[in-house]
Amino acid sequence: MKYLVTAAEMKRYDKNTIERTGIPGMVLMERAALAAFEVIEARFGDRDRCDKRVLIAVGTGNNGGDGLALARLLSEADYDVEVWGIATGPKDVDRASVQWKEQMQILTHYSVNIGGKPLRTEYNIIVDALFGVGLSREVTGDHARAIEFCNERKGFKLAIDMPSGIHSDTGEVLGCAFRADVTVTFGFVKRGLKFYPGCSFAGEVICADVGITERSFYGELPQMYYYDESVAELLPRRDPAGNKGTFGKVLLVAGSYNMAGAAVLSARAAYRAGAGMVKVLTHRENRVVLQESVPEALLGTWEDLEESVRWADVIGIGPGLGVSDEAKGILWQVIFETDLPLLLDADALNLLSGDEGLRKELSRQGAQGRSVILTPHVGELSRLTDRDISELKKELPAQALKLAEELYAILVAKDVRTFICAEGRAVCVNLAGNSGMATAGSGDVLAGVICGLLAQGMEPFAAASVGVYLHACAGDAAAQNKGEHGCMAMDIAEAVGCCHNTGGQK
Repeated sequence: MKYLVTAAEMKRYDKNTIERTGIPGMVLMERAALAAFEVIEARFGDRDRCDKRVLIAVGTGNNGGDGLALARLLSEADYDVEVWGIATGPKDVDRASVQWKEQMQILTHYSVNIGGKPLRTEYNIIVDALFGVGLSREVTGDHARAIEFCNERKGFKLAIDMPSGIHSDTGEVLGCAFRADVTVTFGFVKRGLKFYPGCSFAGEVICADVGITERSFYGELPQMYYYDESVAELLPRRDPAGNKGTFGKVLLVAGSYNMAGAAVLSARAAYRAGAGMVKVLTHRENRVVLQESVPEALLGTWEDLEESVRWADVIGIGPGLGVSDEAKGILWQVIFETDLPLLLDADALNLLSGDEGLRKELSRQGAQGRSVILTPHVGELSRLTDRDISELKKELPAQALKLAEELYAILVAKDVRTFICAEGRAVCVNLAGNSGMATAGSGDVLAGVICGLLAQGMEPFAAASVGVYLHACAGDAAAQNKGEHGCMAMDIAEAVGCCHNTGGQK
């Protein structure tokens, strides 16, 4: 598990490191410059000086100070270095950070060209040290023209801490943005480096240890994290002396008339995630399809709900359920007449969005301790929150957390980055997965995976967050086998059972 931080969190940890731990700011700046230097040296160190022409675009903040320190290190290593000061006139320099002024004073003693415009049209290495974290306004004027100049040039491009023009909290492009091959960030990865579209500008992200560590939290932990370890490290332990009852019983209420596929996918995924037994309650017309596709599953019809609830450990409802009056009656029965851990997906969410009575009852039960997980994609979340999709996507974690708090539920907000939110918990974001998972039925597989983990006794928030990660790693395994263009939901469901040793940073 690794943290993603906001600009405000990073500034607080930086300040804690300097003022409470006692590491001087100039030491942190030197370490940052050295980390960037090592990345460049690994790629260009064995080349002739004529192939080591460097342009470093700097602003007047501490990010620019990092760039000035890097210029000195590269000059000492016989690189041909040029510093391009953007908006560094006398008034701008007066407002520059203290450390920037100190680094500029030091740099005047080295053979580095320092000027207000580039001296060449081509460079082997271009370094962005304009803004760093904290940028919240659109990039305009000289800074925008500098970014455009850098983007138009060939050569290896490195961003220090953040590509300039990318919002460090959201990944939004603020007018224009530096397009890096590598971004060297410090201490902890910033959210905008992993969110779209920012991650498309960051290139390879290298997080360097400069002395800002978890010790710098002083009890104030970041409010977002992601998994990058092997899935096997996160899954519930298997009792070698267990039996099918030991590993939990999943009840899936899924599949309306001629919609058996969603039920099949969810049931297979629940088994592949480790559930001992799965029972599917579906429309009577789907029974033959279910028996042939998932012979391991127990079968029943919607009329068998009351008896089946006494058998189950967890209930999942919604995949392929439809929005008929009959389906709505089943959802009412599940919510009002059962108290088992509950996952609502797909059509169950669509029914919920239009029924205030269901929402109030679900919220009441959640407040009293019932475990409830909702798994909406952004379209379903839009209906649940009555917000426009385009606006919702700009603040997806915040809006998902708001709804989670309202319903006293765990919210799995599914998008290109999926966020798992609950009141009082740090947000878990999933960085695994690929475009091949954008296929019909993929969400049904996820519902089954989470139910399978819940049935094995995983704490509900862990079941949701690990389930999302397991599902994404299965998607990566399926795409590796079938290709992203050819990946189908059943490929993902089958891969769930064979990717338990996979995982890693995306």
